[in-house]
Amino acid sequence: MAEITLTSQNFEEEVLNSPIPVVVDFWATWCGPCRMVAPIIAKIAEKYDGKIKVGKVNVDDEVELAAKYEVAAIPTILRIEGGDVVEKAMGYQPQEQLEEALGLDTL
Repeated sequence: MAEITLTSQNFEEEVLNSPIPVVVDFWATWCGPCRMVAPIIAKIAEKYDGKIKVGKVNVDDEVELAAKYEVAAIPTILRIEGGDVVEKAMGYQPQEQLEEALGLDTL
């Protein structure tokens, strides 16, 4: 499944009400580490297709969502299940480390 662009309009439906875990990448176009992690996020979306959803929140466009999830630095990547944040990773990490930090290796 391709990455979903998440906004305040679709966040509840796509993330909070999702029957499967959702990995949410909080990022910005001007953020170098965000651009470095983007291809890894895309690979994770492909690798775990059907097991998780992957969405991206542009913090410049969705300030309220970033504030709600207390995103103080980007990239911040959350795993949300049943509406609750269950794992959190910050900054650039290689794919294997990111999967482990988000608990994806146990899915």
